[in-house]
Amino acid sequence: MKALVFDKKLKLVECEKPCPAQGEALIRVTLAGICNTDVEITKGYKDFSGILGHEVVGVVEEINAADRSLLGKRVVPEINFGCGNCRWCVRGLAGHCPDRRTLGINGRDGCFAEYFTAPLGVLHEVSDTVSDEQAVFVEPLAAALEIVEQLHIKPLDRVLVLGDGKLGATIALSFCAQNLNATIVGLSQSKLKIASSQGVKTALLQDIKTDRAWDVVVEATGTISGFETALALVRPRGMLVLKSTVASGKELNLAPIVINEITVLGSRCGPFEPALRLLDKEKIDFSPMISGVYTADRAIEAFEKSREEGVLKVLIKFS
Repeated sequence: MKALVFDKKLKLVECEKPCPAQGEALIRVTLAGICNTDVEITKGYKDFSGILGHEVVGVVEEINAADRSLLGKRVVPEINFGCGNCRWCVRGLAGHCPDRRTLGINGRDGCFAEYFTAPLGVLHEVSDTVSDEQAVFVEPLAAALEIVEQLHIKPLDRVLVLGDGKLGATIALSFCAQNLNATIVGLSQSKLKIASSQGVKTALLQDIKTDRAWDVVVEATGTISGFETALALVRPRGMLVLKSTVASGKELNLAPIVINEITVLGSRCGPFEPALRLLDKEKIDFSPMISGVYTADRAIEAFEKSREEGVLKVLIKFS
């Protein structure tokens, strides 16, 4: 099978089709999405080597278990595979299992290939009404929905999403689909149009006053300047949600957190079932975020495209 492998260098190789272990399924990949995390791995993040990729939709072709109900079904996988036995796993927090493996990120080959394997317990069936092009966004949409899993946002709360990239747009669209009073702020009018065309309030950063008027600010830029701007926007005793990891290249001034008594919430992976329901009910359309679809033979070209300025989601079609 064809697979996009990173081993100090990105390369498209031919390798053997994997065999599912006990309790696992073999999934034929139909469509996979390139994430910023994939790009960061090629820069050394997580010191990962192997098959990249974790945003995917595919068809179950083989099951190594008594329960064969998903055979032939289209599925999307959660990306964290816990041990199943530790105190975090038994509480339903496999994403925090100290021995977890993460699809295409840590200790487990990913989905940028014609086939991959995953435990049955992390697979979710996709409705016939949801296209592959929409289903491939389930993992990032679930991550956006994790915010409301962790935090009760009141109907009248003023919510600001800082960042108009893939992450920020997905979060803003998820808030709008839940009828929350949210505004997305960014630097690109064309990117903001993706959100505004689906009913999200938008604003250019230059037009936003730093008057500490926002109840909840979601930082989705992954930059030091974004973190500092978020601190200047959130109200005293407000909530700052960190949705992207900030690569610190200079000293951070954390004094405003103490002075203004701000609560900081880290937020990562989220629930798949609510994400699938939103897509099934057509509450969100991710089509405007797709910047290109490439065949497997052009996977490296697709990866390079994803690095370009202004590009949002690039997809790889494996079958």
